[in-house]
Amino acid sequence: MTALIKNFAANESGAVTVDWVVLTAAIVGLGLAVMAVVSGGIEDLSDDINDGLAGLALEDEFTAGEGLTIDLGAAD
Repeated sequence: MTALIKNFAANESGAVTVDWVVLTAAIVGLGLAVMAVVSGGIEDLSDDINDGLAGLALEDEFTAGEGLTIDLGAAD
């Protein structure tokens, strides 16, 4: 029984898993911190874009003589 406990205490095969869990938690924590810092600026920018687009009107038809013209050069 003593040999089994010594063998278990000396085994390091699970240490890599613990390292990966700690590293993953650190990356997730950094991602959340960045999101918290940047989210206010992104919200302000999206409000500015919304305000800019709210005043635009979209014309969905052309009238005679006021259509879109493209000059492709001389047709000689």
